Amino acid sequence: MSVQAAFFGLAGTEVSADERAFFKAVQPAGFILFARNCASPAQVKALCDDLRSLCSIQPAPILIDQEGGRVARLRPPHWLDHPPAAVIGQLYAQDPAKGLAAANAQAALIGAELAHLGITVDCLPVLDVGFAHTHAVIGDRAYSSDPDTVALLGQAAIDGLQSAGVVPVIKHIPGHGRAMADSHLDLPVVDAPRDELAAIDFAPFVAARAAPMAMTAHILYTALDKHNCATLSPHIIGDIIRKHIGFEGLLMTDDLSMKALGGGFSERTEKALAAGCDIVLHCNGDMAEMEDVAHGLSALSSEAMVRLDRAMQIAAHSDTLDIPSLLARRNALLEDVWTA
Repeated sequence: MSVQAAFFGLAGTEVSADERAFFKAVQPAGFILFARNCASPAQVKALCDDLRSLCSIQPAPILIDQEGGRVARLRPPHWLDHPPAAVIGQLYAQDPAKGLAAANAQAALIGAELAHLGITVDCLPVLDVGFAHTHAVIGDRAYSSDPDTVALLGQAAIDGLQSAGVVPVIKHIPGHGRAMADSHLDLPVVDAPRDELAAIDFAPFVAARAAPMAMTAHILYTALDKHNCATLSPHIIGDIIRKHIGFEGLLMTDDLSMKALGGGFSERTEKALAAGCDIVLHCNGDMAEMEDVAHGLSALSSEAMVRLDRAMQIAAHSDTLDIPSLLARRNALLEDVWTA
């Protein structure tokens, strides 16, 4: 069977018999891990190896959200603690050179940990611009309220991850910062005019348009498409993300199980792929939902396969990174704003 345009999650720390049969039959393009899947380094490495053995695409990408702060699937005691992006933004405001160095060192440190486990894709950096009204679901995950600062720190993080052989995912394109609702629970509506969105929200994504992967925002931008959120909008994907922003990498949806999206999972899948997303992302490991997603799937397009292959070349090349040295450097840079 051809590779299908989906990244799936799973329920636990091992692949169940039902999941094994499903993944073998569907042949997803890759997988995403969450805290529920990660008990120890040896277990995670074995799980990654097992998941890859089920796929025809090799090596199948394995994703995780390891940002630091609240969004960290790997935590002490087995893994390092990392501050949220806003702390690095605070340091940048005090000393730009230190801030950029800290963003790079932290991302390289995270990447080195992930690469050791066999995790090849990190959904980092968050390039959403922070506002006074930004919902807490983003909150301190944003580097700054200044788009230029977000762009510079985001690029430093991209470079750090790639130095460790881990593929970065910029998110949430074309910008989640203005949302005043949590897209996990509701559909946020943003009424800002297009020129304002372009000048502020889109700017960090334009700067990072060469990134290998991006994740969409489940946001309704009334100035861009009055009827469809970005994930399901051919206009936003085709004219804003691909043309205005100039992003040419692999475009994945945010999680299809989020309540910002309506309709059944097959319908969500079909609409996202028809709108121009390369791959849908389904995270919670619910088998009934995954089966419904599978009914709406199509094979990974030849264009998407080229984008995926190009992105995964990053995982084939990395520097030799010394984790203790990176950790000492990161901590020294952040000592005035954060204590490990």
